[in-house]
Amino acid sequence: MAVHGHRHDQGSSGGKSIGPNPTDRAKSGTKRSILVKGNGVPLAVAVAGANRHDMKLAGPTLESIVIERPKPTKRHPQNMCMDKGYDFPEVDELVAAWGYTADIARRGVDPSKRKRIPGYRARRWVVQRTNSWMNRFRRLLIRWEKKRKNYLAMIHLACAWITHRRAGIIG
Repeated sequence: MAVHGHRHDQGSSGGKSIGPNPTDRAKSGTKRSILVKGNGVPLAVAVAGANRHDMKLAGPTLESIVIERPKPTKRHPQNMCMDKGYDFPEVDELVAAWGYTADIARRGVDPSKRKRIPGYRARRWVVQRTNSWMNRFRRLLIRWEKKRKNYLAMIHLACAWITHRRAGIIG
């Protein structure tokens, strides 16, 4: 599983779910943080202002998991792949408390110097692909809803549609 934040444009008001985007000339924006399975099916989503740090969304994202997950075991551990925005001791503790094995890209570590694991494949691209699928819903790419609940409902509808499409391909 992987978690990643994503910023995008949105409408004029939205309460605490909008904020000045630090990467886009302080325009108002929304950040959505999603947790996905290894095949890209969304499991959880959290929404906040674009100025909210990724690590602050780790807890709300984990708390919004919509299905009961199996207990991790030594034989079948559950990994969580995260980017450098989550490289904080609080996130490490949170992920461990939820029973996940953290695979976080660490700040200050040269990617070329990381230990190479035979048969290892990159996993964070799965979240990027799911974000791309969500951005195909124009209503999510350009936020028209002013109320956070309405916007979150549209995200859940998109997640349900993506899950349905993935089940058709896989199942």
